[in-house]
Amino acid sequence: IYVDDIIFGATNENICQEFSKLMQDEFEMSMIGEFKFFLGLQIVQSDEGIKIHQTKYTKELLKKYKMDDAKPMKTSMYPSITLGLDKDSPDVDNTMYRRMVVSLLYLTTSRPDTMFSVYIYARFQVRPKEVHLQAVKRILRYLKGTANLGINFYKSQHFSLLGNCDADYVGDKWERKNTSGGCHFLGRYLVSWTSKRQSTIALSTCKAEYVAVG
Repeated sequence: IYVDDIIFGATNENICQEFSKLMQDEFEMSMIGEFKFFLGLQIVQSDEGIKIHQTKYTKELLKKYKMDDAKPMKTSMYPSITLGLDKDSPDVDNTMYRRMVVSLLYLTTSRPDTMFSVYIYARFQVRPKEVHLQAVKRILRYLKGTANLGINFYKSQHFSLLGNCDADYVGDKWERKNTSGGCHFLGRYLVSWTSKRQSTIALSTCKAEYVAVG
């Protein structure tokens, strides 16, 4: 048995129906109908545009890690604290920590606001400490208060492509590496985003930002 998912759309419903008929004549397949749910993503279509979110996934995540009754936080991380290896902090279950991080990584599909913090804490998966676990739980507490957020794509006539990037300087204190961040907009709407640690050690803020561009 071969199973796959196919998504298609058009500016006219008649075109969709015609394409659907052609595909069903050629292949054995079933039509689910309007695109509402796909690989954990929820899609809401309206006359104004499209919203992509993961509210259901977020609530299931909070329940899974017993954070559904936690106090919501306004930010996903402590702005004035830089985490390191913290050898003096107690060890925690690294299997559970990794599962939490992987679950949050998937959530960045529709939540670019969590990407930086998730990728920062993903660096401590080899030997996570209690301080790292509490930082990850803060992300979950942030999600508790923002579960309904997502990405909106409204109808627009502007399709200019704009890219932005930036980098910190020695944000990684123990390896002295910098973190690059970038995003691309098609018109007014965010279509791609990234956050990653640079592979080389930049000796100035200028070089760190050049590396981020590349």
